[in-house]
Parts: sequence; structure tokens; C-alpha cells
Amino acid sequence: MRTIIIYTLFVLTITTQVSCTNYLDVTPDNVATIDYAFRNRNEAENYLFTCYSTLQNGGMAEVLNNPGFVTSGEIIYPYPTLEQTLDLTGFSINHGTQNVLNPALNYWDGSNGGGALFIAIRRCNIFLENIDKPFDLSESEKIRWTGEAKFLKAYFHYWLVRMYGPIPIMKQNLPIAVSTGEVRSVRQPVDSVFNYIVQLLDEAAASLPDRINNEVEEQGRITRPIALSVKAEVLATQASPLYNGNPDYAGFSNKDGQALFSVDYDPLKWEKTVEACKEAIDACHEAGIAFYDFIPPANITHISDTTHLTLTLRNAMTDEWNSEIIWTINKEFAYQYSCVARLNAEAITNYGIHSRFAVPLGQAELYYTDNGVPIAEDKTWDYKNRYNLQQSDSAYRYYIKEGYQTVKLHFDREPRFYASVGFDGGLWFGNGTLNDNNSLYVQAKAGQPAGDAGQGRTNVTGYFPKKLVHYQSVFLTNSTTFGYYWPMMRLPGLYLLYAEALNELNGPSETVYQYIDMVRARAGLKGVVESWKEYANNPDKPGSKEGLREIIHRERRIELSFEGQAGWDLRRWKELMDVLTDPVQGWDIYQEEAQSYYRPKTVFIPTFRTKDYLWPIRDQTLAENPNLVQNPGW
Repeated sequence: MRTIIIYTLFVLTITTQVSCTNYLDVTPDNVATIDYAFRNRNEAENYLFTCYSTLQNGGMAEVLNNPGFVTSGEIIYPYPTLEQTLDLTGFSINHGTQNVLNPALNYWDGSNGGGALFIAIRRCNIFLENIDKPFDLSESEKIRWTGEAKFLKAYFHYWLVRMYGPIPIMKQNLPIAVSTGEVRSVRQPVDSVFNYIVQLLDEAAASLPDRINNEVEEQGRITRPIALSVKAEVLATQASPLYNGNPDYAGFSNKDGQALFSVDYDPLKWEKTVEACKEAIDACHEAGIAFYDFIPPANITHISDTTHLTLTLRNAMTDEWNSEIIWTINKEFAYQYSCVARLNAEAITNYGIHSRFAVPLGQAELYYTDNGVPIAEDKTWDYKNRYNLQQSDSAYRYYIKEGYQTVKLHFDREPRFYASVGFDGGLWFGNGTLNDNNSLYVQAKAGQPAGDAGQGRTNVTGYFPKKLVHYQSVFLTNSTTFGYYWPMMRLPGLYLLYAEALNELNGPSETVYQYIDMVRARAGLKGVVESWKEYANNPDKPGSKEGLREIIHRERRIELSFEGQAGWDLRRWKELMDVLTDPVQGWDIYQEEAQSYYRPKTVFIPTFRTKDYLWPIRDQTLAENPNLVQNPGW
């Protein structure tokens, strides 16, 4: 796959001489050089890799430029000085900094952290229009490469529609001899955009292989299971409340009066989603995609069953190309140093360990109890006194340092909590110590290794996204990072998407429970019906569509936490405002004593309004193309 990210400067040049800003207002040029770019198989393949380049190397592959990651409320970052200095503009959006003069993560124009997606679509169109030219390209290769280009074109449209709603559909590049008016595109209704994306994905899937056989050269290229899984997600997005009968967009139309959103809810959209999810699941199973299970290497000297499970859950994210990953982008996650806690005094001298990615207290409370129900709903769990102090003993020795004083909130939680979140007193397997009888642990109060270390090396909540740190990475005096590529889709996410669609279509059923319970069982939990019946103060909750919807949404947020999915999900569900209007809290990290440290403290109050569900189009772009209309509220 590394050949994909090493593409020729020549081919990039002939496709990017048109500026991102003015793309929708200009006609194609460089026609003479296109024939040269498709003169043989090798040059055509290089051009295909330029189509991949925005996905693999552009803004989309950088998690800090992924709205699903930075605007989800799962991770926050010190603001404002560090975000401005390090150009982490995505994190700052939740502070109310978004604007129409210079939008953050501007994927429409390709600026301020956003990739130039209309130029990326243009490249795909050029490829599709010229793929018949290479004299030495086999028919099978042409079919496959065409499928890859159609997938990429569909995905670029999909990324844009999730951010902006109605967008221009770029089915083909315009001829040279067109008038200025003809190149000034208009926005199309969201259902038209989604339908076109699905059409492209169907065409792509029919041309793609079921699996990558030459993993050394081709790992990361698109397969049929990827295309079908993305299609399922696209249809789920179209069927979700943001796009399906949303009254907030009543009257939102083009200048000629064409409505851009339908305000009528259409349940048949969930029927299509159900069919697409099942087709994708079957394709994944046929390709050998199955739940991952951690196999300890020989250098692990001791590992308990408890730690084995937490490493399975943690490594499902960080063990690249593992059995349950459907799709991975070949862009290494480069911020483990921002996620890891300093685990001993030696690490304090390593100024590269920033620990700035902070998990809010509310996110830590999202995970279930060890009974598999929310902490506020578990009738056997002491929710009222969750901030009271408790000392760990041998019963928790593989989760919390024995003898360490922390809060009751950290006890009797589900395995995914311990696999995903680092906290004061919590064990951290790895980081050079591969024996869980003497694992390192987090000490996050003032004056301790993981506490504030000055010079911007501060975790402002006292919680760390441990899930994003590979257990073999070592951050002590010196850092040795065990890198991994970022997974875009995992099988558990597809299972939960199927359960969601089934529930939205016909309500609870045995099949819905089955697919939720498969994910829960791998996480060491009982089935959803059994858990609620036995432990919850509202035992009938899984029996209603509304109750099960809430459970499925929470299950996705837990299973896919920190993976860049929650921000997109919360948007399509119209639930992001619920998350980003409450104060973001953490512990009082500048205190030395546990009694003072464990007091919830507001870090900041996020700013989110209805208009923030869709991105603004830059004012200058609207001036350059008077056919475009701005999104509501901007």
C-alpha cells in the first residue's frame, strides 16, 4: 500500500493547478497532458494513486481534521493558546469559534485543515474518463481500478454531505467550451446526493475483489466488503433524524425555490439500510472478517484473563490489519504521546510526552457498570456516592493499583472502561512492563508523574484515552512508539449499525438483540435483555423501540469510543447538542490530596447551536458563485 502514497509529482501537478477556492467556477485545463498521464498502465496506476491521495495523505486521514473525532466531545484539548499554536483548529470548534470568514476544517474549499474534496472528485472523474486509454491495461485491472475510483468519488461526496448537507453533485467534469453560468454549480437536494453516492458504491462493489491477496503491495486498497459496509453507513446516515424529516430545515431551498431537504419522514430509508447492512455483514463474513482475540506474544511474562480481555478490546483498535477491521486508512496515528499518561518519575524528564488529549468526566461515566447497564440505571451500583473515596484491594488488582485510594466511580465498571480510559490509580499494561503482576499505574494528582508537568504538558481532566496507545509503545526517558494505521470501520460497528436499522424499522426483535449481544459478549457482558432485567431500575427498557434506540446509541458510543465515529453518529442522530451543551468537567487536577483532587471541576462550557449541525460555506465562496446558498443559521 505504500506505493499508493508515493505518487508522482507530475500527475499531482496536472490535477491541482486549479485552485481549491475557485474549483466550482472554472473549466478544466491541461487537456494535452492528460493523454500523457494515461499513455500506459504504469502512468494510469500512478494517477489512480493520486485519487487515493486525499484519502490517504490529505486532511481526511488526519484525525485532528476529522469532525467525527474532534467535535465529538470524547476528547478535549487545552484552549485557547495551545490549539492556536499547534493549529488544532478542529478542537476549538466546540468553543464556538466556527465562522463564515474562514471556517475550520473547510473541506468545501480545501483550507484551514480541510482537504480539497472537489479537486479530489475532479481527479476521480479524470481517471474514469480516461481509463480506456492505456494500451497495456488488462480488462480485469480496468474493471477493478474503475471500481476503486468510483468508491473514492462516492466517499468524497459522502464526507461533504455529512458536513454540509446539500452539495453540488460532480458526476463528470465539464467540457472546456462552457459558459461561466454553466460552471457555477448549484446545491442538490440531500436525497439526490445520497442516492447518487449509493449508486456509485453499488457500481464499485460489483467491480472490487472480496479481499486483498497481495498484502505487501496492496493492503489498504478498497475491497467489496469495504464498499458495501460504507454503503450501509451512507444509507443509515440518510435515514437518520438529521437528514430524514428534519423540521429544522423546512424552507431551506436554492434561489430558484428548489427544496434541499424533505421534511417528511420516510421509514423506507431504514428498510434499505437493513438490506445494505445484511449484505455488508455477509460479505465481511465471506471474506474472513471476524472478532479479534489478542494472542499474547512470547515476551509477555504473565497475563491474567482480566488483562487478556482488556488487551483484546484495546488492541482491536491498535493491532493494525487485525481480523475484525473492515477498512483501514494508511495514515499512522501520530499522537500517542498526547494520549499516554506519564507513568513514572523518569517520564517527567521526557518533554515529548504531552498527555494533552483529555477525556471528560462525562465520557468516563458513559461506560457501563460491570453488570452491563448505565451507572445511573444500575440498582445495585452506588451512583449517588460515586465521587466518594475508596481504596482498592486485591479483588481489583488487575484494574486498579492495590492499596491506592481513588473514587468509587472507578470500581465495578465494564472491561471496555478499563481498556479505554486511563485514570488516577488505574493500571496501564505495557509501556515496557509486560507482566500484569507489576503493571505501571497512573498517578495523576498534582506533584505526581501524570499530573501537570508545566510547559503545556497538562491533561486538564485527569482522564487519558488509553485505547489510542499501543501497549508496546514505551514512553519513559525516551520514547519508542509502536505505530499503527487508523481503522475506519470495524465489524462490531457494522453489527450495531444493523441492530440500529432493524430497531428503527420494526422495533425490538430477537435479531436486534442477537447483534447487540455479540458485541457485548466479546466485551465480557451479558445480553442486553438479561442485563436490564436483572440489574436495571427500568427492566423493560430494551422492550420498546425508544428504549432500545437509546441502548444501541450508547453501545455504539462505548464500543467505538475515540475512533472518530461518535462525532458523526451524534450529528446524524441529532444528539450532539445534548452532549455539547452541558459543562465539560474533569477533576481538580492541581490538588495533591485525594479528597481535594476528586472534586468535579468545569473545564469549559461548550458552545453548540442548531446551526452547528452543518458546516458553514465560506463567504468568499458564496461571492464567487452566486448560485450557492448558505446553510441555515450562518
